[in-house]
Amino acid sequence: MTDGPPRTTISAWRPTVPGIAEVFHAHFTEHAYPSHTHDTWALMILNDGAVDFACDRHRHGATGSGTVVLLPPGVAHDGRTVTSAGFRKRVLYLDATVLPEELTGRAVDGPVFGDELLRHRIHQLHTSLGRPDEGHAAAVDLDDMHPGIVHTGSVHTRDAFEAESRLSFIRERLLFHLAALRPPRTPGREANRLAAALRDLLDSRLPTGISLQEAAAALHAHPTHLIRCFKQTYGLPPHTYLTGKRIERARGLLLDGRRPAEVAATVGFHDQAHLNRHFTRHVGTTPARYAATRRRP
Repeated sequence: MTDGPPRTTISAWRPTVPGIAEVFHAHFTEHAYPSHTHDTWALMILNDGAVDFACDRHRHGATGSGTVVLLPPGVAHDGRTVTSAGFRKRVLYLDATVLPEELTGRAVDGPVFGDELLRHRIHQLHTSLGRPDEGHAAAVDLDDMHPGIVHTGSVHTRDAFEAESRLSFIRERLLFHLAALRPPRTPGREANRLAAALRDLLDSRLPTGISLQEAAAALHAHPTHLIRCFKQTYGLPPHTYLTGKRIERARGLLLDGRRPAEVAATVGFHDQAHLNRHFTRHVGTTPARYAATRRRP
């Protein structure tokens, strides 16, 4: 599906593989992600091009097909194209059954891995998952696990076991890298406490929202102090965090088959136009077009 600037394409779907919340393929030529967070780990490889991004306010770059980017859950990040050709990426959103959240801090300082073996294994996993519009996938040699054995057949019959096997090798390699990273830097105790309390409050009030004055009264803190603590801890203002969480929730509902207008009301946007504006800014396409890329039964 093509929309937006020329050559911009997006595909997204939920595979039937435990641990993988979403598969997202995109070619962006001009899109710039605003700062946001995810509940999941975002594991990205590039097919080509270059991307510049910030993770916890520190800028990084990834170029070509030789690197792997791992963005941890709950940490603010953005992303933007570097050249007019843009970049092609493939992303796996992984839940805590693959990587525990307590490893989040270790990934902040080093989110880019120059590991060709890891990159190759991720590529193979994407291949085994197929695409949302494919009924069959190409033959893939499981050279990491069983040299010489080639598995073919429909995505529906083979992807679960094969993909779980490939994911286990990817997890092993990621844990190796994360174990080598230094422990995270942490803000002050009070900032952590207030920020975590506000984050829990925002998460619990996702559909209805909450005013800054209400939050400050509930947490017995001055409003501006509360904002500073949140930004110091999570790297973005509370209102930006809330919008990003609503977009993330909307993505899941759209891939579950819910209508955009219904999704807008469910996650807390004023109307579908409000959802469209923020969704396009975050994801690079409209909710309707995003939903249309999902895997059909």
